[in-house]
Amino acid sequence: MAIFKGAGVALVTPMKENLEVDFDRLAEILEDQIANETDSIIITGTTGEASTLTEEEHLEVIKAAVSIVNKRIPVIAGTGSNCTQTAIKLSRQAQEVGADGLLVVTPYYNKATQNGLISHYTQIAKNVDIPILLYNVPGRTGCRIAPETAAALVRDVDLIVGMKDAVGDISYTLKLVEQTQGDIDLYSGEDGQVIPLLACGGIGVISVLSNVAPKFTHDMVMKYLNGEQEEALRMQLKAIPLVEALFCEVNPIPVKAGMNLMGWNVGPLRAPLSEMEGHNLERLKKAMREFGITLKG
Repeated sequence: MAIFKGAGVALVTPMKENLEVDFDRLAEILEDQIANETDSIIITGTTGEASTLTEEEHLEVIKAAVSIVNKRIPVIAGTGSNCTQTAIKLSRQAQEVGADGLLVVTPYYNKATQNGLISHYTQIAKNVDIPILLYNVPGRTGCRIAPETAAALVRDVDLIVGMKDAVGDISYTLKLVEQTQGDIDLYSGEDGQVIPLLACGGIGVISVLSNVAPKFTHDMVMKYLNGEQEEALRMQLKAIPLVEALFCEVNPIPVKAGMNLMGWNVGPLRAPLSEMEGHNLERLKKAMREFGITLKG
């Protein structure tokens, strides 16, 4: 059984002005996401600035999300690392505090071979008892999971059930589906390609867009899954200018700026990420207004 179907939000981690995690704001955002029918919370991923959280903060953010959500929808914890032992430790801790699943990015910088990836993921899976989603985002990591490798992992490791596909190449996605014979829970990791990936057999999205438009993103996916493909495609096309603005600088710079513009006060970014450049901020404001989002900042 899939961890979730529909739109999961790749949630930002709100910060205070002193760059401490703002747990009160996190609770408010989580309640709003649930109220707007988001289907799953993905915490401490790329959008959550996981790479700049200490291990202690990482666990505390997961623990807080699990407690606040309280089983109303699944909470999937990002626990990947370029060190296998660190990924194992984070994954075990996430399970211990109640995460429903894990999102495990490929080892970055090390750029493991395909055999190395099989070993890495297999070792993690041997140390937990909750389902794992592979996270394939070569543009961020320099490491790509080959379709054949994904097929082997899904076939041979029971807890590895799916993938967040952020490759951005539909030909890759089709090859992945062919190699796995469709036996994979496939989620789009590209907000601009949600409907194309669903057409390849996907069951949802792990979305940055959902931070600023949760109900819209949920509705778009569910309309497609429920047979309203033309309307879902119309919604996808409507979202393209906003999606492009949300990725005109490296994620999560624009989406945190967007949430601050909406009045969410999610705070600054941790270095080495920097605040959004002026001309790009104006582009984001324009895209948000044209999409129909009310700005307060």
